[in-house]
Amino acid sequence: MDPMAFTQTHIYTRQAKEKDKYCIQCLERFDRNIYVGTRDSTVQHLTLAQQPQTQTQTQTQARECRARKLGPNGPVAQLRTLPLFNHLLVLWERSVTALNMFSLEPIPALKAIQHTSCMEVSTSSSSSSSSSPQLELITSSSRRKVVRIHAVRVDRWEVLREVSLPQDPVSLAVDGPCVCVATGDRYHLLCDLRAGGSMELFPHGRSRQQGALVVPVGGGEFLLNAPGSLAMFVTSTGTCRRPPMPWAQDALAAAVCLPYVVALRPGGLSVYSLLDRALKQTVALDGARGLVSGPGGVLAFTDRQITGLSLVPLEEQIRALAGCQRPGEALSLLDGVRGHLQPHAYEELRKDISYLAGVDRFNQQAFAEAKELFITGDVDPREIISLYPDMGPCLGDEGFVPRRRETTGQKVTDLQRLQRLQREDAAAYRRYLAFLADYLAVVRAAAVAAGRGGGPAETVDCALLRVYAEQGGGGGVEEEEGSLRSLVASPNACSLHRCVAVLEQYNRYFVLGMLYQSHGNHTEAIKTWVKIADGHTEDSSCPDVYGHIVSTLTTQDTDTVWMFAEWALQKNQEVGVQIFTKHHQDDPNTFRAEEIITLLKNYPHASLLYLEFLINEQRSETESHHTRLALAYVLQILEDEAPAEAGETRRKLQDLLWTSACYDVPAVHEGIRATGLHAERAILLGRSGDHDQALRVLVHEARDPGAARDYCHRAASRGEAAGLRETLLLALLAAYLSSDDLAGEAVEELLLGEDSLRFPAGRAALELLPGSWSVGRVGRFLVGSLRGTLHQRRMVGVQRGLAQAEFLRHKALWTQASQTMVRVHRGQACRACQTELTGSFARTARGDLLHTHCMKTQNHPDTQGRPLCSSQSSETEPAASRAFIDRPARARSARARPAVIGPEGRAVSDDPLTAAGA
Repeated sequence: MDPMAFTQTHIYTRQAKEKDKYCIQCLERFDRNIYVGTRDSTVQHLTLAQQPQTQTQTQTQARECRARKLGPNGPVAQLRTLPLFNHLLVLWERSVTALNMFSLEPIPALKAIQHTSCMEVSTSSSSSSSSSPQLELITSSSRRKVVRIHAVRVDRWEVLREVSLPQDPVSLAVDGPCVCVATGDRYHLLCDLRAGGSMELFPHGRSRQQGALVVPVGGGEFLLNAPGSLAMFVTSTGTCRRPPMPWAQDALAAAVCLPYVVALRPGGLSVYSLLDRALKQTVALDGARGLVSGPGGVLAFTDRQITGLSLVPLEEQIRALAGCQRPGEALSLLDGVRGHLQPHAYEELRKDISYLAGVDRFNQQAFAEAKELFITGDVDPREIISLYPDMGPCLGDEGFVPRRRETTGQKVTDLQRLQRLQREDAAAYRRYLAFLADYLAVVRAAAVAAGRGGGPAETVDCALLRVYAEQGGGGGVEEEEGSLRSLVASPNACSLHRCVAVLEQYNRYFVLGMLYQSHGNHTEAIKTWVKIADGHTEDSSCPDVYGHIVSTLTTQDTDTVWMFAEWALQKNQEVGVQIFTKHHQDDPNTFRAEEIITLLKNYPHASLLYLEFLINEQRSETESHHTRLALAYVLQILEDEAPAEAGETRRKLQDLLWTSACYDVPAVHEGIRATGLHAERAILLGRSGDHDQALRVLVHEARDPGAARDYCHRAASRGEAAGLRETLLLALLAAYLSSDDLAGEAVEELLLGEDSLRFPAGRAALELLPGSWSVGRVGRFLVGSLRGTLHQRRMVGVQRGLAQAEFLRHKALWTQASQTMVRVHRGQACRACQTELTGSFARTARGDLLHTHCMKTQNHPDTQGRPLCSSQSSETEPAASRAFIDRPARARSARARPAVIGPEGRAVSDDPLTAAGA
């Protein structure tokens, strides 16, 4: 059964009497007072009872009070109350008269307003310049095409203004300062009662007998008839803010009771919604003549009967719509009447109806709309979680009662339906799971942003974890796996005793370890991952569990590291040692190197890598570390079967032996004495200073000429003594010549090889050569050595000649500059510092005069820091009066010659080496 917007109540019935012509013509209501105008010129006053409306429709609820006969005949056309003055206005026989609302006695001071066809009272009261209150009465003339605005006071009324119309007014309505008038064929809008101004609207298409409806809606809006069986809503500006509403063409009257419009038809009443403009209810009422709106309902009257339509409380209507599985209409009605409800009641209803509307869309798999309804309605997420099977443990140990289902009366069928889908249609059920995951993720993000926690947060996180685990439980879906890891890796409110079983059920052991880790239980987390790495549990979601364990241990405390270090080293020494080499420790003393080295004794490769870390990255200068690393290299070389890897290790060992100055040479030498590492033993002998023995090892034992030659070069580059390279080469030559078998190699590798020119072509080399060798055998060496010596001597001569030429060029330049006459003016400034030339000064090749100290600081390119000509003032006379220049020795024999007086009266010297100072 559809919910009702109004309930029908019987108000009053006039009992039929003999020769009784009683017929209700119009009706007016104020509070509990009902005024009835009859066809036989009678005004009757009825009073509604105060008791609750428990009577049946046949019982009378109105009591007759007074009645007044206005005249012999003529119907009462309209009744309007003025509660401010206790006046009752009566339109009878085309004139408006005023009666007392309670005694129905005429008011003599208010004379009748003649020739009136209809009237309305303005609901907006105003005050005039006087202290007495006044209201406004709008009347239409029955003789002229005008509408009058009257000012009504307690004892008088007067016409304020008249508004002309193109046709005779038929009906009118007032809403605040606006008046809407229906004329013979169209509507007119008077926008402001005082300022004036009218607007012509659309035609209504109704005859005078049918009557054009003009109904005030409120807020400056009117309900009007429009052609085509439509009702138009026109505002005070002449525009429509609502779409047209379809309704019956034969509507006789209408009344507004927000949010509904009640239309009177010949067969009864029709109730329309102002929100969605749909027909909501019909009421059968034969012979109805008119409607009057009042507080909380509408009064409808027939010839002898009055029926009331009481508005069902809005909350009750909304809940009834929700109970009839029409949550969309309930939500629309709730939003439309928000201003008529208490804020708390609105919020509660909003949550209830949003939940039901969301579940309705949820059942139709319109998941986007359902999520929007759940979120905007601030629905408790536990209400949605409770719809899913297997989610009971997520709701808590004490359980959760779905309050929304109880308050709205919804049948609990969703849970059974999802259980059936889970068994019969896995694909459809996965779509519902995807919706739950999406919805809970949004709720969780909003809660985190708002800083909320508590029970709902724990339930949401537990449910979200279960959904993610169930979504990817069978196929390892990457998206769900990433979301699950993101959930447990971030701060979360997941309960361990609820979520551990879920993750174990779906073989999510790696995520289980992450969950332990997010709750600070790092040891349990690593133990869980160790079981995966050892094969005790299966979880293919993380292919490199071992690497993750090692990476995690690099951030843990010492106790946790020591607990799992040996296990990691046993798995893989190269990766396991990263626990120590890549450990993020704020305190460098967290791990002591000696303890780690002791632990790594049984893991030679890991020990070698850790020692490399200490020396290459930590820059350790501890002797034991360098010694151990060298011996570790030796051990690895001896055990390594791959030639390439052994060669790389030997290169590292040799670099360490050459570059490090911290290892124990005797200890390392003892470690490699019995091995075939001749090059390394030679390096150690060289570090001890025994280069001759080192070269003998390379020549006689290693049989490696290249290594011996490289040894000489590298040892010479490290040595500080001059001529060490030649000494080593001579020692190498002696080593070769000490054996008859190697004499030929000495000739080929040293005397005739690339190092032959580095041998001193002197007695030292020649004395080493056997006397039995012929000149032809060593002739090439001797010729090359002599040629090299001669070339070097000639190059030295060429360099000396070039230097002398450069010296002569500078000397010629200096001489040429010195022969130029220098004239110094009074107040002449130094070119560099721009101060007056005093004391000692010099002249450049360009002719610039500078102080000698400026010349030194400037390092002038023309003189390369050397002045071409200098002068120094006498200490006893001003600089402007005397100056002299030191002459070379060859020029000092010439004594001072007579000075030449220049054009400016200054002394000018004709000596090329003398400059006269001003």
